[in-house]
Amino acid sequence: MLKPLSWAAVALLPLGLAGCGGGFPTSPSPSASPTPGVPTYSVTATVFYDQNGNGQLDGNENARVPGVDVVIGTGTGKSAAGSGQAVVSGIQAGTLDVALRNESVPYYFQSAASATISVPGTTEVRVPLTLPIGSNHPNLYLGMGDSITAGDGSSDGLGYGVKLQNLLGPHFARAEVRTWGREGDSSAETAQVTRNTLRSFNPAYTLILLGTNDWHEQTCQSRPPTSCYTIESLREIIGDVKRWQSLPVLGTVPPVNPALTPESRNRWYDELNVAIKALGQQEQVLVADINAEMKSGGNLAALFDDDVHPNDAGYQLLAQAWFKAITRGRAASASANAPSFGFQNF
Repeated sequence: MLKPLSWAAVALLPLGLAGCGGGFPTSPSPSASPTPGVPTYSVTATVFYDQNGNGQLDGNENARVPGVDVVIGTGTGKSAAGSGQAVVSGIQAGTLDVALRNESVPYYFQSAASATISVPGTTEVRVPLTLPIGSNHPNLYLGMGDSITAGDGSSDGLGYGVKLQNLLGPHFARAEVRTWGREGDSSAETAQVTRNTLRSFNPAYTLILLGTNDWHEQTCQSRPPTSCYTIESLREIIGDVKRWQSLPVLGTVPPVNPALTPESRNRWYDELNVAIKALGQQEQVLVADINAEMKSGGNLAALFDDDVHPNDAGYQLLAQAWFKAITRGRAASASANAPSFGFQNF
């Protein structure tokens, strides 16, 4: 039978993150091996997204958080996709804290409560994590951008939206992906309508993919990308997203079809993407390296419907890039950019 829990704060075992304004202390050593001959026990821990922050797993809270290392005494376990369950074995008897390895927790998730359990006696514990999204819709991911976000070139006209939902849904057990792309928009044009867009959707996450059309501006094309308006427009968009208490995910600009466009255009995007990654560092937001994901397959020209828009195979790679960024633990990004958790204060 589940022992009543005292919810006050699930301990995080922290990881030092570079470039995070003070960061966290160094992660402790792994749990010691059980003493030979001493009885050990197992506990099932369910790591879940606590939408209302009350520390309890309510009936309407179906989302789970996989990939998280749960530590109880001398035992460790990793939460599984879909169920969020971790079987923590090798636990010796005693009154023990339930802890999470901070480096395994996905970006933006926060620990809101803790549990102390008695072993033997406790066979199950529920571990809540929260997201700082204010009154925005939980589990709603909004793609915001131009015609690539709109899905031009895909056979169903939906681009990466359904493909990303099909990845996030089985992983977190609940996810809705919607996309809002304006064909031909530059980053500056989207920056002018960001607040109205957020007001229409109120998403938990906002996936920002812009910059492809900026190349057409003569003042941009003839100069280094850092002299264009792209970075400042993206900075303005990120600021609006933060103030709306939505969680920004910034995408690098995808490449264009090398068979139908001059090589200089992709070089321009490569240089721009260096600045976009630096912007992610400065703003402490999550970055999805879409450009690198699309180039990873080798045959780049096979991923396009025309000179610019991906085909279905290309959009699948876009979905994979977003998915990897959203779901990876903090350790995988410690050398890149560390997220700011203070969005409610903007």
